[in-house]
Amino acid sequence: MIGVLVSGKGTNLQALIDERLPIAAVASNKTGAGALDRATAMKIPTQVFELENYESREERDRAMAEWLAGHGVQLVVCAGYMHLLRPTFLERFPGRIVNTHSAPLPDFPGAHPIEDVLAAGAKETAATVHYVDEGVDSGPVIAAERVPVHEDDTVETLRERVQAVEHRLLPKAVRELIS
Repeated sequence: MIGVLVSGKGTNLQALIDERLPIAAVASNKTGAGALDRATAMKIPTQVFELENYESREERDRAMAEWLAGHGVQLVVCAGYMHLLRPTFLERFPGRIVNTHSAPLPDFPGAHPIEDVLAAGAKETAATVHYVDEGVDSGPVIAAERVPVHEDDTVETLRERVQAVEHRLLPKAVRELIS
Protein backbone atom coordinates (compact mmCIF):
# COMPACT_ATOMS: atom_id res chain seq x y z
CA MET A 1 0.00 0.00 0.00
CA ILE A 2 1.13 3.51 -0.86
CA GLY A 3 1.06 6.64 1.26
CA VAL A 4 1.40 9.95 -0.54
CA LEU A 5 2.79 13.18 0.95
CA VAL A 6 1.51 16.40 -0.63
CA SER A 7 1.77 20.16 -0.21
CA GLY A 8 0.11 21.63 -3.31
CA LYS A 9 -2.34 21.13 -6.15
CA GLY A 10 -1.81 17.38 -6.40
CA THR A 11 -1.12 16.80 -10.07
CA ASN A 12 1.39 14.04 -9.30
CA LEU A 13 -1.11 12.51 -6.87
CA GLN A 14 -3.70 12.61 -9.65
CA ALA A 15 -1.30 10.79 -11.96
CA LEU A 16 -0.97 8.02 -9.34
CA ILE A 17 -4.75 7.89 -8.89
CA ASP A 18 -5.33 7.76 -12.64
CA GLU A 19 -3.04 4.71 -12.87
CA ARG A 20 -5.14 3.00 -10.17
CA LEU A 21 -2.22 2.49 -7.84
CA PRO A 22 -3.16 1.24 -4.34
CA ILE A 23 -3.10 4.49 -2.36
CA ALA A 24 -4.00 3.90 1.28
CA ALA A 25 -3.63 7.43 2.64
CA VAL A 26 -2.62 11.00 1.77
CA ALA A 27 -0.90 13.31 4.26
CA SER A 28 -0.23 17.01 3.85
CA ASN A 29 1.68 19.70 5.70
CA LYS A 30 -0.84 22.33 4.49
CA THR A 31 -4.51 22.76 5.17
CA GLY A 32 -6.29 23.61 1.95
CA ALA A 33 -3.84 21.86 -0.37
CA GLY A 34 -5.70 21.00 -3.57
CA ALA A 35 -4.28 17.49 -3.41
CA LEU A 36 -6.45 16.82 -0.36
CA ASP A 37 -9.57 17.53 -2.42
CA ARG A 38 -8.37 15.08 -5.07
CA ALA A 39 -7.84 12.37 -2.44
CA THR A 40 -11.16 13.06 -0.72
CA ALA A 41 -12.98 12.81 -4.06
CA MET A 42 -11.55 9.29 -4.40
CA LYS A 43 -12.45 8.42 -0.78
CA ILE A 44 -8.78 8.12 0.17
CA PRO A 45 -8.18 8.94 3.86
CA THR A 46 -6.41 12.28 4.39
CA GLN A 47 -4.79 14.02 7.33
CA VAL A 48 -3.10 17.40 7.71
CA PHE A 49 0.08 17.65 9.78
CA GLU A 50 0.77 21.38 10.03
CA LEU A 51 4.08 22.13 11.69
CA GLU A 52 2.65 24.76 14.03
CA ASN A 53 0.54 22.04 15.71
CA TYR A 54 3.66 20.22 16.94
CA GLU A 55 6.53 21.10 19.25
CA SER A 56 9.10 20.17 16.59
CA ARG A 57 9.50 18.85 13.07
CA GLU A 58 10.62 15.54 14.57
CA GLU A 59 7.38 15.25 16.53
CA ARG A 60 5.31 16.17 13.48
CA ASP A 61 7.14 13.67 11.26
CA ARG A 62 6.80 10.94 13.90
CA ALA A 63 3.04 11.53 14.08
CA MET A 64 2.75 11.54 10.29
CA ALA A 65 4.75 8.30 10.00
CA GLU A 66 2.62 6.61 12.64
CA TRP A 67 -0.59 7.71 10.91
CA LEU A 68 0.62 6.36 7.55
CA ALA A 69 1.81 3.09 9.09
CA GLY A 70 -1.58 2.77 10.77
CA HIS A 71 -3.14 2.80 7.29
CA GLY A 72 -0.90 -0.07 6.15
CA VAL A 73 1.48 2.07 4.12
CA GLN A 74 4.58 0.24 2.89
CA LEU A 75 5.88 2.76 0.32
CA VAL A 76 5.78 6.54 0.72
CA VAL A 77 5.63 8.77 -2.37
CA CYS A 78 6.45 12.46 -2.03
CA ALA A 79 4.29 14.11 -4.66
CA GLY A 80 5.02 17.80 -4.44
CA TYR A 81 5.74 17.60 -0.71
CA MET A 82 7.84 20.63 0.15
CA HIS A 83 9.37 19.77 3.53
CA LEU A 84 12.52 17.77 4.23
CA LEU A 85 11.69 14.63 6.18
CA ARG A 86 13.32 14.19 9.57
CA PRO A 87 15.13 10.99 10.66
CA THR A 88 12.08 9.96 12.73
CA PHE A 89 10.13 9.58 9.48
CA LEU A 90 12.97 8.15 7.39
CA GLU A 91 13.67 5.45 9.98
CA ARG A 92 10.02 4.34 9.92
CA PHE A 93 10.17 3.70 6.15
CA PRO A 94 13.84 2.87 5.44
CA GLY A 95 14.55 2.69 1.72
CA ARG A 96 10.84 2.97 1.01
CA ILE A 97 10.39 6.69 0.35
CA VAL A 98 10.52 8.13 -3.18
CA ASN A 99 10.27 11.62 -4.61
CA THR A 100 9.94 13.23 -8.02
CA HIS A 101 12.17 16.12 -9.02
CA SER A 102 11.98 18.46 -12.03
CA ALA A 103 15.66 18.38 -12.99
CA PRO A 104 18.55 15.97 -13.39
CA LEU A 105 20.17 14.86 -10.16
CA PRO A 106 22.65 15.41 -8.66
CA ASP A 107 23.17 18.47 -10.91
CA PHE A 108 20.16 20.57 -9.84
CA PRO A 109 18.90 19.68 -6.34
CA GLY A 110 16.68 21.96 -4.29
CA ALA A 111 13.33 23.69 -4.26
CA HIS A 112 13.64 25.62 -7.55
CA PRO A 113 15.04 23.19 -10.12
CA ILE A 114 13.36 24.68 -13.19
CA GLU A 115 14.62 28.14 -12.34
CA ASP A 116 18.10 26.74 -11.67
CA VAL A 117 18.19 24.88 -15.00
CA LEU A 118 17.21 28.02 -16.91
CA ALA A 119 19.66 30.22 -14.99
CA ALA A 120 22.47 27.78 -15.80
CA GLY A 121 21.66 27.88 -19.50
CA ALA A 122 21.34 24.09 -19.59
CA LYS A 123 20.23 22.55 -22.87
CA GLU A 124 18.11 19.93 -21.13
CA THR A 125 16.51 19.08 -17.83
CA ALA A 126 14.84 15.89 -16.67
CA ALA A 127 11.98 14.40 -14.76
CA THR A 128 13.69 12.36 -12.06
CA VAL A 129 12.34 9.84 -9.55
CA HIS A 130 14.70 9.14 -6.66
CA TYR A 131 14.86 7.63 -3.20
CA VAL A 132 14.64 10.06 -0.29
CA ASP A 133 17.42 10.23 2.27
CA GLU A 134 18.45 12.88 4.82
CA GLY A 135 19.92 15.17 2.16
CA VAL A 136 18.30 17.54 -0.29
CA ASP A 137 17.46 15.48 -3.39
CA SER A 138 20.55 13.37 -2.72
CA GLY A 139 19.12 9.84 -2.71
CA PRO A 140 19.83 7.33 -5.48
CA VAL A 141 18.02 7.90 -8.78
CA ILE A 142 15.40 5.28 -9.67
CA ALA A 143 14.38 6.62 -13.09
CA ALA A 144 14.92 9.75 -15.16
CA GLU A 145 13.77 10.99 -18.53
CA ARG A 146 15.39 13.90 -20.36
CA VAL A 147 13.39 16.95 -21.34
CA PRO A 148 14.91 19.45 -23.80
CA VAL A 149 15.11 23.13 -22.90
CA HIS A 150 13.93 25.34 -25.76
CA GLU A 151 15.47 28.76 -26.40
CA ASP A 152 12.16 30.51 -25.73
CA ASP A 153 11.28 28.53 -22.59
CA THR A 154 10.00 30.31 -19.53
CA VAL A 155 9.73 28.76 -16.08
CA GLU A 156 6.07 28.05 -16.81
CA THR A 157 6.52 26.44 -20.25
CA LEU A 158 9.41 24.27 -19.14
CA ARG A 159 7.63 23.25 -15.92
CA GLU A 160 4.58 22.21 -17.94
CA ARG A 161 6.64 19.93 -20.20
CA VAL A 162 8.60 18.44 -17.30
CA GLN A 163 5.42 17.79 -15.32
CA ALA A 164 3.89 15.96 -18.28
CA VAL A 165 6.86 13.58 -18.17
CA GLU A 166 6.69 13.32 -14.35
CA HIS A 167 3.02 12.36 -14.55
CA ARG A 168 3.98 9.40 -16.73
CA LEU A 169 7.32 8.47 -15.11
CA LEU A 170 6.32 8.58 -11.43
CA PRO A 171 3.42 6.10 -11.66
CA LYS A 172 5.54 3.77 -13.80
CA ALA A 173 8.40 3.82 -11.27
CA VAL A 174 6.04 3.35 -8.33
CA ARG A 175 4.29 0.43 -10.01
CA GLU A 176 7.65 -1.26 -10.56
CA LEU A 177 8.61 -0.70 -6.91
CA ILE A 178 5.45 -2.31 -5.57
CA SER A 179 5.49 -5.26 -8.00
